[in-house]
Amino acid sequence: MRVKGGTVRKRRHNKVIATTKGYRMTKSKLYKVAHEAMMHAGQYAYNDRQKRQGQIRRVWIQKINAACKNNGIQYKTLISGLKTKNIELNRKVLADMAVNNPEVFSFVVKSL
Repeated sequence: MRVKGGTVRKRRHNKVIATTKGYRMTKSKLYKVAHEAMMHAGQYAYNDRQKRQGQIRRVWIQKINAACKNNGIQYKTLISGLKTKNIELNRKVLADMAVNNPEVFSFVVKSL
């Protein structure tokens, strides 16, 4: 039995070629090379999305740490104090408070 995959294959190949538009050399022209490049690019994009979350968290910690120094407390003391008092403020909220509402952040520090 013979299966002709003309239009379906052409459509699939064109989708890959369109995705890799702008890649260098044959990575944007030849299907086999373009498909390989697209698969690698997708993996890099996924991995870097995970890394970005860690980088954002590091920035939050730096902001909180700077605000802690202004209030005369260490970062680790603040975090452990929040845990012992069962104050559930995550680092994202604390960093936003430290930058936009320093007086509220000072109140939180004094409540420990």
